[in-house]
Amino acid sequence: MPVSLRQLQYVVAVADLGGFRRAAEACHVSQPSLSAQVGQAEEALGVRLFERNRRRVRVSAAGVPLVAQARAVLVAAGDLRELGRQLADPFTGTLRIGLIPTISPYLLPEIAPALTRIYPRLTIVWSEDRTGGLVRQANEGAIDAAILALEADLGPLDHAVLLRDPFLLAASPGHPLSTARRRARVDDLQDVSVLLLDDGHCFRDQALQLCARVGAREAGFRATSLATLVQMASAGGGVTLLPSIALPVENRRGQLVVRPFAPPGPGRTIALAWRRGSALAPALGRLAGSMRMALTDLEARLAP
Repeated sequence: MPVSLRQLQYVVAVADLGGFRRAAEACHVSQPSLSAQVGQAEEALGVRLFERNRRRVRVSAAGVPLVAQARAVLVAAGDLRELGRQLADPFTGTLRIGLIPTISPYLLPEIAPALTRIYPRLTIVWSEDRTGGLVRQANEGAIDAAILALEADLGPLDHAVLLRDPFLLAASPGHPLSTARRRARVDDLQDVSVLLLDDGHCFRDQALQLCARVGAREAGFRATSLATLVQMASAGGGVTLLPSIALPVENRRGQLVVRPFAPPGPGRTIALAWRRGSALAPALGRLAGSMRMALTDLEARLAP
């Protein structure tokens, strides 16, 4: 082979981090050693992969497809390693699983202890990011799977459904929408100002689509988390939408009046997703089944 996997790892690190020093630190090698290995890869491939100046390093035009192919090779090499582990014992070792912020605080306490009990020799490293970042990491092999909402754009990821998460209408006690006794209807939001999350959250995108459908308006403030959303709604007399899984945590003091929607109400489908073709697919499917069992009681409580 003209280049080694180690050299490809260094090339991708330089491309991702935009510099040789940062790439060397991330790869735990000296900068001269990493620079020499990248130089050997460039010589073997006959292409200058990076354009260098005093302030930054960037991938050259000719290097862009080669760096993309280097990523693919590293992912395939990871699959080879994981396939060997699968044939030995898929539930020994480490799995890297990401979650979006509007799911992680509410599902992890339900599933993490159960998975530890069912798979005592498996270590799961959990990480949190927004949907776009997790989809990218899954496709690049940086994580093994992610817990996401299916209504978001997941691209070619395969998945297994975990549970349905209905949305709730939440309003401060003094708001007109908090006084009705019946279940909420989507049309109740017509011409209403609704508090939403900041850009990048898939829950925001779903809520925006709902608001656009019924003629609701977005309030001027955008929250960075569901906790902030609840505080703003309760303090400012506003209205918002909440996923049902968040209710026990975020409304534990009863600061908001919450109304379920009449069926079929809005909601999202939470799933475990992974890269198509992953060697871990059978194990991840089994892991998703264990997660579903751990969430059985929670899903029963969420039923509208």
